[in-house]
Amino acid sequence: MLIVFTTVPNAEEAESLAEAIVRARLAACVQIVPQMISFYEWEGNLEKQPEILLIIKTAPDRYDKLEAFIKANHSYSVPEVTAVDAARASAEYLSWMIKVLDT
Repeated sequence: MLIVFTTVPNAEEAESLAEAIVRARLAACVQIVPQMISFYEWEGNLEKQPEILLIIKTAPDRYDKLEAFIKANHSYSVPEVTAVDAARASAEYLSWMIKVLDT
């Protein structure tokens, strides 16, 4: 199982992107974490912006399509798309996830 992260600038984009990802069967679940503040350097300037975090649960074989989908449907020119392997997950959750993705 992969856990993929991306951030968006507002709730509307968060919900739209989350729903589209699940409907496209690129992830079994997307969680939206409400507003946080991100600090980053962009074009030589230190930026401080509110963002919303999406936590996306998917299978490793869906990552490439998911990454391309996020890039094509995101408002940022360089969206964050990062993934970590879940070291452990319950057998029941993994079974549910695979069932949902393969439907």
